[in-house]
Amino acid sequence: MIHLSSAAIQEIERLKAKQPTYILFRLRVKSGGCADLFYDLAFDTTVQSQDQVLELHDIHVVIDSQSLNYINGLLIDYSEDLMGGAFRFHNPQAISTCSCGNSFSIG
Repeated sequence: MIHLSSAAIQEIERLKAKQPTYILFRLRVKSGGCADLFYDLAFDTTVQSQDQVLELHDIHVVIDSQSLNYINGLLIDYSEDLMGGAFRFHNPQAISTCSCGNSFSIG
């Protein structure tokens, strides 16, 4: 369904270690951004009834049922450049993306 690069795994684990309690990694696709949809990453402590939980490399990734339609085959990567570090998204379903890489559209 989705994939995490080794760099993304390391960054998620680093951020997760700073959290006070058991934490889930939530991935959402929301309306908005410059290309119709955007990725929203956050830590969460609860799972809703409509959520799907994937265990990827000891990381519990929580995805709501609506977001599942947009992320099949998604690769989440993490890299640093002169502007700082950021998660990068490679979505085979996206027909266009904006220059920031966080916003996309699907045909």
